[in-house]
Amino acid sequence: MKQDQSFHASLESGDDEIINPSQQASLTEVVSQGRRNLLKGGAALAITSLFPAVFSTLSSALSAAERSGSPFNFQSVAAITSSSFDNVIVPAGYRAQPFFSWGDAVLKGAAAWREDGTNSWQDQMLQAGDNNDGMHFFPFPQQPNERGLLVVNHEYVNPTLHPAGMNFTDQPDGSRGRPADQVHKEMAAHGLSVIEIRKDAQGNWQRVENSAFNRRVTGFTPIAVGGPLAADARMKTKSDPTGTEILGTLNNCSMGVTPWGTYLACEENFHNYFVNRDEQDYAKRQEHKRYGIGLGGSSRYYAWEAVEPRFNATPDNSQPHQGHVNEPNRFGWVVELDPFAPDSRPTKRTAMGRLGRECAVCSVGDDGQMAFYSGDDSRGEYLYKFVPEQAYRPDDMAHNRQILDAGTLYAAHFSPDGSGRWLPLRFGEAGLTADNGFVDQQAVLLNSRGAADAVGATPMDRPEWVAVHPHTREAYVTLTNNTERGTTFPVDTANPRPENVHGQILRWREANQDPTALVFEWDIFVLAGERQNSEKSIPANRIGDISGDLFSSPDGLAFDSAGRLWILTDADENAPYMEKIGSNQMLCADPASKEVRRFLVGPWGAEITGITWSPDETAMWVNVQHPGISYPASDGRSRPRSTTVLITREDGGVIGS
Repeated sequence: MKQDQSFHASLESGDDEIINPSQQASLTEVVSQGRRNLLKGGAALAITSLFPAVFSTLSSALSAAERSGSPFNFQSVAAITSSSFDNVIVPAGYRAQPFFSWGDAVLKGAAAWREDGTNSWQDQMLQAGDNNDGMHFFPFPQQPNERGLLVVNHEYVNPTLHPAGMNFTDQPDGSRGRPADQVHKEMAAHGLSVIEIRKDAQGNWQRVENSAFNRRVTGFTPIAVGGPLAADARMKTKSDPTGTEILGTLNNCSMGVTPWGTYLACEENFHNYFVNRDEQDYAKRQEHKRYGIGLGGSSRYYAWEAVEPRFNATPDNSQPHQGHVNEPNRFGWVVELDPFAPDSRPTKRTAMGRLGRECAVCSVGDDGQMAFYSGDDSRGEYLYKFVPEQAYRPDDMAHNRQILDAGTLYAAHFSPDGSGRWLPLRFGEAGLTADNGFVDQQAVLLNSRGAADAVGATPMDRPEWVAVHPHTREAYVTLTNNTERGTTFPVDTANPRPENVHGQILRWREANQDPTALVFEWDIFVLAGERQNSEKSIPANRIGDISGDLFSSPDGLAFDSAGRLWILTDADENAPYMEKIGSNQMLCADPASKEVRRFLVGPWGAEITGITWSPDETAMWVNVQHPGISYPASDGRSRPRSTTVLITREDGGVIGS
C-alpha cells in the first residue's frame, strides 16, 4: 500500500493556512517600492546590496579553522528526479541502513509489526509510532560512544497505519464518524519513543530489546503542567478540573535538549485535532481563532472527537468548565522529558509560550544564562526566543529542573538595515493590556501569537528549525517557503521573494555573543532555489544564490561539533519547479564559504528530517518520514514505513570530515 500523496497534499494545505490576521507590514513596511522593483530583477543581488556591511561582520566571526579550507571530505551525490526512486543514497565510502521503523518493538511484549496494517491499537501502544521526526542521542556517561538512548518524535500518522486507510462516515449534523479502534491506534502512534541502543561485539549499533529505559509516550500518556498556566482556570476541563494533568502530546515535530540532559518535544500543528462548532463562541475566543482551531462539523485531520469527546472544544454550559472548550489550550507547549527516568512524568512548560512550535534550541552563554529559540511553522508567523530567569548551574540539578517555569518570551523584529530587536511579550507593555484582550501574563502566554502581532514582530516565511553554531553562537533558522509572500504578506528584506516556493536560511548574531541580548545583526545565509537556464525562462523569484548543489524548502537544521551546517528538506517533489532538484535530501554547508554539498537523497514522497550523532560523530541518525512507495523494504510492493536511518563511514571515521 503506497502512501496517499493527496492526503499529504491536504495536510500541507491545512498546515499552510494563513492564520495570522494582522497581515502587517509592521515595522518592515519601510522597505521601499524601489527595493521591491530591484528584487524583480534579481533577488540575490538585491539582498546582498542592502546591507553588505552586516554580511562582512557576520562572516568575520567565523573561526580561523573554518576559513582555512573546505570542511568537507566527501563527494556530492547526484539529485534524483525519478518518481520511482525508493531508497536512500549517500556518498561513496558511506553506508546508510534502516535502523528504527514504524511498528518496531519498543516495550516488552510488543507484537511483531504486520505488513498488512492489522496490528491493533493495543499493539501500537508498545511499538514505534509513525512519522519519525526530531530526535536526539543521549549518551551514557561511562560509555558515551558505545551506549545511549535515542529519543524520537512521532509527529502524526499516515493512512497506511490501517489496512485500507482511514474510514470516515458523514453524519446528519455535518460531523464525521470514525471507528474507535482506528482513532485509538492513531493516538497511540503519536508522541515519542525512547529506545536504548548500543554497539555489539562487532562495533555495530543495535537496538536493545526489553531495556528498562525503553519508553513510549502517546496521545494517552499523563503529562504534568508546569509554569504560570498550571492550575489556571483556562486549563481546566470536565476531564481535568484541576488543570494540572494533560493526556498526551501531539504533533511533535522538532525538538531541543537542555544542558541538564532532558529532551524538549515541541507540539506543532495541534490545532488540526480540535473543533469548535459554536460560531459565536469561536469568533470571540482568541485562543481558538488565532490558532486556527477547526470551525464546523469536524476537526480538520482525523475527527477524533467522534470517539474522544475531549477533542470537541465546543462549549457546553451544562458541564463543569464548559466541557472541553479549554482542551486546545493544553496543547502547543514545550514538553520536557527525562530520558533516563522512564517512570517520570513529562511536563508541559507553559512559561515558554504557546505556539505551533517547531523547536526549542538552546544557546548557553559563558555565565550560564540561556536562550531557547523557536520557529512557529505557518505562513506569516514569527521567530521567538525564551530567556529563563535563572542561569544554568552544572552542579545543581534540582535547580535546573525548575528553570523553564519562569522567564521572558520574546518575538523577533527584523529591520531592513540588517539589525534586529527582540520584543518582550510582557503583560502591561506594548499594548499587551486588558483593553486588547490580555488580562494577565497567562493570557499573553496562552495567545503568544496574538501578543507577537500586537508588539510588531516580523511575519516570516514559515520559520521552522533553528541551529546554533557551536563556536560563534551564530543562530540560523530555516524559512521553508511562503507562496503568499508579496500578496497577503508584503515583501521585506528578511523575506525578499514574492510567491516564495523555495525558501531561505536566515542567520543572526546576538550582540556580544550573549544569548540574552535584546538586539542582533542578521543576514540571509542562502536563498534556496533554481539556476537560470539558457532560455532565461525561470522567474526571478524562483532563482536562488546557492554555491553548490541545489535544494528547495529547507526544513531541518543542525550543526555538528566542527561547525558544519546540515540542512534537511521538505519540498513538494511533484511541483514543476522541482524538475531539476528532485526528491528531498540532506546537504552540508560551510558557514564561511557558503558552499553546499548534497550528502543524502531520500525516497520519493518522503521528507528528510531529524538528525543526531553519537558524541564521536562516527554515527549519524536521520529520519525518512512518510516515504511514498515501499521504503525501507524498497521492493515496490511492501507498505512504506517512516524510518530512522543509521549512517556510518566504511572506515569508521567522522561523518562529513
